[in-house]
Amino acid sequence: MLLTSDMEIDIEQISRDLNALEKFVDTLPEKAVGLGVRVLIAALLFFVGSKLIKLIRRITKKSLQRASAETGVIQFLDGLIKVGLYSLLILLIAGNFGFDATGVVALVGSAGVTVGLALQGSLSNLAGGVLILMLKPFKVGDYIAESGHGTEGTVKEIGIFYSRLETPDGKTVVLPNGSLANNAITNATYAPVRRVDLKIGIAYSADIKAAKEALQAVLERDGDVLRGELRQVFVDDLADSAVVLGMRCFCENAKYWEVRWRLLEEAKLALDAAQVEIPFPQVDVHMKEEKTNA
Repeated sequence: MLLTSDMEIDIEQISRDLNALEKFVDTLPEKAVGLGVRVLIAALLFFVGSKLIKLIRRITKKSLQRASAETGVIQFLDGLIKVGLYSLLILLIAGNFGFDATGVVALVGSAGVTVGLALQGSLSNLAGGVLILMLKPFKVGDYIAESGHGTEGTVKEIGIFYSRLETPDGKTVVLPNGSLANNAITNATYAPVRRVDLKIGIAYSADIKAAKEALQAVLERDGDVLRGELRQVFVDDLADSAVVLGMRCFCENAKYWEVRWRLLEEAKLALDAAQVEIPFPQVDVHMKEEKTNA
């Protein structure tokens, strides 16, 4: 049987394919071993790199603490170093598998616009974190109120993208730094001294002077009320059912709530002792008798 030229070409192609398959099968154990070695090297690099990154972060933290850096600055820089070093470690491991690190960086750079749009919120939060550390509207340990969401609490952490607050009832609130940087922030602990304002209503029939003297005595007796600051009792409002007296004094910021609660209790006891009535909402009903013709 004679073979045509087309059949001869097909046989030659099949022969080449079989030879290539044979070579692949022969080199497969070697390639598998090479891949296994690369995986082991990658795992070793990640293990050693993770330990080195932790060591560098620990040394950096201790250096910043010795330099008396603020806790928020330490937390922010620690997060920034962590992200940067792990990114370098991943590029190093990728290079071990044959990826060109320069090519990867160039690819990321060429796609910068797309990445920037995708990470717009995260970049805004990163910029917000930098602004917070530069302008210092608050620091870790401050009690703040944020106007955007009406959230308030004690600052526990200032991270790269988010800050963490702890509310008075023990809840943890995580807020984006971009929102904190763009909204009004009320920092209740920024100043060392804070003013205490109380309002107490007394009956219209009560002796105003006696009530003011009793409340003034409460301010004079309290040991945490600052002596060098204004201590004042005054008529604040003539309300519908009470004469509202105001109490005003200053105390150390850290003792604000303790002083406020104690003064309220002492004010009630002092008014009771002076027999000054504190009114409460009530309704007086007057019955009118109608005259009937006999």
